Amino acid sequence: MMTCIWPITNWAWVGWRHANHTKCGYMSDEINDKNDDGTNVADAVSPSGEIEVLDIKRADSSSGRNGGKGGRNGGRREYKPFPGWLYGVLFVVFDMAAVAALQWGVSQSGTRVQLSSPVVGWGFVSKMWTKGNFVFVLNLLLIGALYLALLMLFNRFWIATPVLLAVAIIVGVIEHFKVSIRYEAILPSDLGFLGSNTGNLMSFTPPGAHWIILGALAVFLVFVALFVVLNHVDGRHGRMIRFDNKGLAAGIRLMVFLLPSLFFGLYCDQVSTVGSWANGFSKALGDTPSMWDSVYDAQRNGPLVSFTRQLNPTIMDEPSDYSEATMKEVVKRYEAAAEKINASRTKNMTDSTVVYVLSESFSDPARVPGVKLNKDAIPEVRAIKSGTTSGLMLSSGYGGGTANLEYMGLSGLSMANFDSSLTSPYQQLVPGQHWTPTINQMWGAPKNSIAFHPYEPSMYSRATNYKKFGFAHFYTLQGDDIIKHRDKIDRSPYVSDKATYQSALEDISSTDSNQFIQIITMQNHMPYNDWYADNEFKATAADGADSLGSDEVTAIDTYAKGASITDTETKNFLDELNKLDKPVTVVFYGDHLPGIYETASQDTNNSLALHLTDYFIWSNKASGSQGKKVDNSVYSSPNYFVAQTAEHMNAKVSPYLAFLTLMHKKVSAMEPPVVNKIQGWDRIPEGQDIYLDAAGNPMAEDEFDEQTKRLMTDYKLIQYDITAGKNYLKDTDFMDLP
Repeated sequence: MMTCIWPITNWAWVGWRHANHTKCGYMSDEINDKNDDGTNVADAVSPSGEIEVLDIKRADSSSGRNGGKGGRNGGRREYKPFPGWLYGVLFVVFDMAAVAALQWGVSQSGTRVQLSSPVVGWGFVSKMWTKGNFVFVLNLLLIGALYLALLMLFNRFWIATPVLLAVAIIVGVIEHFKVSIRYEAILPSDLGFLGSNTGNLMSFTPPGAHWIILGALAVFLVFVALFVVLNHVDGRHGRMIRFDNKGLAAGIRLMVFLLPSLFFGLYCDQVSTVGSWANGFSKALGDTPSMWDSVYDAQRNGPLVSFTRQLNPTIMDEPSDYSEATMKEVVKRYEAAAEKINASRTKNMTDSTVVYVLSESFSDPARVPGVKLNKDAIPEVRAIKSGTTSGLMLSSGYGGGTANLEYMGLSGLSMANFDSSLTSPYQQLVPGQHWTPTINQMWGAPKNSIAFHPYEPSMYSRATNYKKFGFAHFYTLQGDDIIKHRDKIDRSPYVSDKATYQSALEDISSTDSNQFIQIITMQNHMPYNDWYADNEFKATAADGADSLGSDEVTAIDTYAKGASITDTETKNFLDELNKLDKPVTVVFYGDHLPGIYETASQDTNNSLALHLTDYFIWSNKASGSQGKKVDNSVYSSPNYFVAQTAEHMNAKVSPYLAFLTLMHKKVSAMEPPVVNKIQGWDRIPEGQDIYLDAAGNPMAEDEFDEQTKRLMTDYKLIQYDITAGKNYLKDTDFMDLP
């Protein structure tokens, strides 16, 4: 039995039954053809064999394309479109997957860094309910904004999603490699590297990198396979905007594309500016900047949040009279000042080796209000100070902020002139600068500039910045230049000052050339957990002062012992330098007090005392400046050290050093506002900048005399031109020694 079917119209069919034969010439015992409603075609034929005209309706065009026997897809199953709520759920899931891929890139355990306590993996999410920190949500919102823009760009969910995940996985892999090799997260300055040194990228991949790449590729292919399947079973195939009116559809896509794009762009533009909506929004959701360690910052706040915070830092306001003509006047003014100063000076600074020693947390604990020690912790340094240029240094930090003091010492610039948003020049400013004049460059070729730091080169991005400053070698615990001596004391986790001094001494004594040497020690870095086996120091509360807590006493005792060891080893270091035939001058200073004086810090009247460290400028016998004491040295700040060193050595100055010399005579020390707690990184503390006169008395800016006001105006012009302006000074002799 067989049914013969032929078209009567374009979409109508007629059939009938014949006992043994049909005009179509086909025979069958069963009737298999069915109508669209599922009934047998044969049922449309009357029992008498008469042709019955069927009541046929025109089928929907999509049915012909996707479902019917005669359709293009050969009868494939038709799937229902995914509902909107399902797309919403999938959006959140894949948004979280992108965040996870980025977070994986920086979430490496077992790092060498002792200062960081990474919040990685599940802890990045769980701190929402354990600490009320919603920085995970902030990351979801930022990536979600990019995701939504991609969806509108492609108008296909199953195309935009793999693009987003591909980018996230690639960035995650690059982060993983960079953290493995350099213990540093991706920074905005790396974008320039990718553009100009793409061919060298493979040299930065760690051993076994191919397995990471293959693993990432496998994960991505799994996602792609999933998206192919979902695209197949989704009746709308991921199409986001569906309107017959193409103009309306295009308008809606453009609007929905622009909204998240503008949100993300404005966020990136303003998040690093204190007081902006983006900065407040970021802080409200838990962003806690940790600028000393880019990896920890990315682990703690998310790689994207950490990255965007450094894209557009507010450096400082442009002075109202800033112009090329104004800067030429500044140059002319201090060329005349330099000529006047140099008339009475007979030496050249670069005819000597100059050594800067930033001694971690070094200060005299006996000066801390309310604290009494059973013996003097720094008798040797006290004796050295009495016989040379020396005094107290005003520090911008308490318990932290090392790199900022270091930056001021190397550049001659002041943190007091920067916007309160700029909390870390090493992280926010230097990587993006095209011109970075530092004092070591006065010694000429990079081979004459050497630095020693017995810790991680990645901290504060020092490795990158020191190369930019023109240092040929930066000796640390990792990388190409490994510091030679790495001995520690008892249970201390840090390299001793003796070992650090020995590494530098061997380099200084190995050449007859004059050099600039930078030493940044680590021995007395926090924490202070009873490291030393034989500690004779005991701290108590001074007479009439509040009692000290037991943990505070332990920390002070440990710190005092470390300071005592530094005291002895600094004396030994100077004794060895005294034996050399080449002239050497040392600038020694503590960067800040340790953040252990809990009782004293409770009293705001102690703010100044808790921000004064010890410094001295000393020269060996071969220099001819040994025993020299210059005027106005009782108080200082690190931006003045280079000018003071020139005066101590009776050395000629550049126009820039002439300016700093005059500035120091009017304002002995300057720093931004300070607080009695460990340095934070979200902003410079609120309040008034601190200015001290030669006697250490605070000065009010509105009470400056006309000459001081002129100098302060010029200082801001100079600093703006170097850091945020058009570098008009670069093509002048402003930085050049005679």
